[in-house]
Amino acid sequence: MAASPVPGGGGGGAVHSSSTSGFAFDSGLEIRTRSVEQTLLPLVSQITTLINHKDNTKKSDKTLQAIQRVGQAVNLAVGRFVKVGEAIANENWDLKEEINIACIEAKQAGETIAALTDVTKLNHVESSGQITILTDKTGVVQAARLLLSSVTKVLLLADRVVIKQIVTSRNKVLATMERLEKVNSFQEFVQIFSQFGNEMVEFAHLTGDRQNDLKDEKKKASMAVARAVLEKGTMMLLTASKTCLRHPSCDSAHKNKEGVFDRMRVALDKVIEIVTESKPNGETDRSSVSVFTGIKELKLNIEALWENLYFESKENLAAALEVILERVEDFTDSAYTSHEHRERILELSTQARTELQQFISVWMQAQSRKTKSAAEELELTVLRVSHSLNQLRKELHHTAMQLAADLLKFHADHVVLKALKLTGVEGNLEALAEYACKLSEQKEQLVETCRLLRHVSGTEPLEITCIHAEETFQVTGPQIISAAETLTLHPSSKIAKENLDVFCEAWESQISDMATLLREISDVFKGRRDFLIFSLSQKNNANLKSLKPDKPDSEEQAKIAKLGLKLALLTSDTDCELEKWEDQENEIARHGRNMSRMAYSLYLFTSHPEDTDLIAVFLLYQGFAAEGLKLTSNVQSFSKQLKDDDKLMLLLEINKLIPLCHQLQTITKTSLQNKVFLKVDKCITKIRSMMALVVQLLSLCYKLLKKVESNRWVSVTKKDIMDGKT
Repeated sequence: MAASPVPGGGGGGAVHSSSTSGFAFDSGLEIRTRSVEQTLLPLVSQITTLINHKDNTKKSDKTLQAIQRVGQAVNLAVGRFVKVGEAIANENWDLKEEINIACIEAKQAGETIAALTDVTKLNHVESSGQITILTDKTGVVQAARLLLSSVTKVLLLADRVVIKQIVTSRNKVLATMERLEKVNSFQEFVQIFSQFGNEMVEFAHLTGDRQNDLKDEKKKASMAVARAVLEKGTMMLLTASKTCLRHPSCDSAHKNKEGVFDRMRVALDKVIEIVTESKPNGETDRSSVSVFTGIKELKLNIEALWENLYFESKENLAAALEVILERVEDFTDSAYTSHEHRERILELSTQARTELQQFISVWMQAQSRKTKSAAEELELTVLRVSHSLNQLRKELHHTAMQLAADLLKFHADHVVLKALKLTGVEGNLEALAEYACKLSEQKEQLVETCRLLRHVSGTEPLEITCIHAEETFQVTGPQIISAAETLTLHPSSKIAKENLDVFCEAWESQISDMATLLREISDVFKGRRDFLIFSLSQKNNANLKSLKPDKPDSEEQAKIAKLGLKLALLTSDTDCELEKWEDQENEIARHGRNMSRMAYSLYLFTSHPEDTDLIAVFLLYQGFAAEGLKLTSNVQSFSKQLKDDDKLMLLLEINKLIPLCHQLQTITKTSLQNKVFLKVDKCITKIRSMMALVVQLLSLCYKLLKKVESNRWVSVTKKDIMDGKT
């Protein structure tokens, strides 16, 4: 299991099988529903923005056309959404009536919005020559609300369908596992395991889609971990079961097999817990908050108290620190923590307690003495507490990381595992006992280290990865020993040797994943996970940090909002072009999709420019320019497959986009001192021009790609005919 469990942690997302077709259809429906939803809801938002725009009664021709296009786009998206909803209804009779009612409501709302924004049906012309539109604003708002309500109903019902499928699939897997546990012959085992394999593929497919759809990073990481256990457990279950069948009277073989089945059941239950959002017996994770999380929460409470003198009680702050220091005892009580680190941690713990007591004392005085000097003294004590907590955090990080690095380096060559394999094939029981003891010691060291790493991991997904690593070493260590014992008792058994190899590989894999985990924890500690920060040069980063814009006035906001709406419409056009591509992983389509997503993120910024982190926005501008250059590079590669006329036509389009990418990069690096919103205006205008070209480019590439494929087919057909004649 990789250290970062979120992207495809268990490999289940890549699992495909014809046996899953019935399930894959419904799971695919969920994905399509989400996709249409992501297209639909932004368009409804655009409708709302348009009708609330300043001077919303008299519109220019361009605005009228924009309103009509949005209305039509909403109606088309609703049509696609309804088709998906009806397909789900037809597959699930128990929910069919509810889904169909919601689909009818959505369809009616879409048609209403299209009708109320249709310029051709409006004849209200003022003396100025302008057309009055959206006089029935209330009707549009009501239709938009009905649309959101009905879409939400369909999504919730579709979610119930997917959850039911996962639960049903899990129950099938459990039932087959029970049969596998009781099997007594190889022939029967092969038949049942074949069925089990198919059911696991179904389950992996469903849970993989669900994992990708989860928004909560903690749940996504937990799902990935559970799926990884099931994936690796399937191979362990195979070899452990075969070993038991070959050596039915061997206690160590049965012990080995039972461990595999137990862990797989726990993983299956964890998946259901995640998808149903249920906790067995009302369990909570509050009691196991990591040191880093506790320090973060305490600092937030102290800062909140500083800003509002009556926000938090002094008892709560002192109690929170004591909980943190109790967790710190995991470091000071560990036999593997060096004397120097232990002394330093104890010293910093005492300092943190002293600084917090001083802060509480000053805070109590500040409640009665509301003077400037009291406020300054309070601010100083806040800084001291924060500094002492940061120093403690830093020392804990160094302690855990150094311990883990030394441990991985010492066990990198897997001497103990190699020795266990050798003693097994030699049938040396005395040597087995010696090396089993050494592996148990190594396991305790790794488990303790993972526990300490969890305290300093910095993010919830990495915390979950640390817990997974701890559990894996805790479980796999004894399983290796039982597998080695079986081989030692039956040194000529090929199945027993294969079984030991599988468990040793799982151990080695987890050691490798732990090295990756250390790098990720280090990156989080150093702040390297900030989006695109490290792709900037120091000079440019300094330019961005110097941005100190004034609050945009209403005219600037209106102008930016209008540019954003036009940009959002272009992203909708881009998405429509991308829907035509059969191969969604095509590099041209992928970079086009990335640009569309970035452009939509910029549209969201234009809705509330005064509340946005401008550094992040300018980083996004640079990312957009870089993505545009990647797109042109891939299109150039594709042009080499074309004939001269088609190639020239495509290169002409590319040559329009490349200069715009470079111009955007130049604008983001050019200093305009405090004229930030002038710079924003220029960037969004440039991006709008780029997106218009991207729409044309995607359309042209799609047509030319189809032409190339058609020519290839014709060439192959002619060759077949000629070969036939010959």
